[in-house]
Amino acid sequence: MPPIETIGTAIGAAIGAPPDWDAMDISVPSPALRLPGVGMAGFSQRVPAPMGISMVAHPSVTLLIDLSDGDGFVYDNHGRTGRGSAVIGLLPGELRASGRFGTCLQIRLQPALATAVLGSSAELSGTMVPLADVWGRPADGFEGRLRAAGSWHERFAIATEAIGRRLDTSPRVDPEVTHAWRRTLARRGRVRVEGLADEVGWSRGRLCARFRSQLGITPKRAARLVRFDHAAHLLAAGRPAADAAIAGGYVDQPHLHRDVREFTGLTPTAVARAPWLAIDDVAWPDTWPAASRTRA
Repeated sequence: MPPIETIGTAIGAAIGAPPDWDAMDISVPSPALRLPGVGMAGFSQRVPAPMGISMVAHPSVTLLIDLSDGDGFVYDNHGRTGRGSAVIGLLPGELRASGRFGTCLQIRLQPALATAVLGSSAELSGTMVPLADVWGRPADGFEGRLRAAGSWHERFAIATEAIGRRLDTSPRVDPEVTHAWRRTLARRGRVRVEGLADEVGWSRGRLCARFRSQLGITPKRAARLVRFDHAAHLLAAGRPAADAAIAGGYVDQPHLHRDVREFTGLTPTAVARAPWLAIDDVAWPDTWPAASRTRA
């Protein structure tokens, strides 16, 4: 098996233009370089081009390592702007990215692991911050090593080693909180907080308090985020909003509309066209089950 898999597909082209599915290569690490709860994908625009995209919330903490030449990415999150490599916490809300896109490494961390890798995923919820503010002084060296690497295989190896080292030396969240999060993912958000508390042997209040202090959101809000993520992928797969709402566990279509607006600031139609969402099943083959998958 080759060290990485490169898929001829694209994320976006000029600002306002529809995605050009032949303009970008997506590379994923080999199984030997994959860590449980950690997803990685490399994006390389064959001819660097300007683009603008809306980021769609999903149930993980994201590291975007900007390896492009020149000015790179510019982010706007509720009127707060940033440039270059960044960390995006859970529930960032209306997040837009623009700039001249060239090369990027995206790392997705399950929130329980983000606490160990980054210090505290709770402090990141609802925010987007520069990577250096979270990673500390080693951020420049980490990014420099990634830029100097000669292949995506080498970049994935560098990232795996750096994340693994932090996991080995950092405290973890409570196993009960980890269990509740995993059950929420497995059930696609169709869980009751009382049931999760019973499973781990805690009171509802204790689970809510520990979950929020360690992951930054309540168990109920986590379930809403996971449910929204499932419905968003159904929309991207071409399901009508009414069908996606019912299949995703919503009471009705207006219920889905409210969550879409709250989590992204978009409409269901805009979410269905979101470029990043459209390639989730390709970039994250072990994380995002897809209704259909095509590869060049």
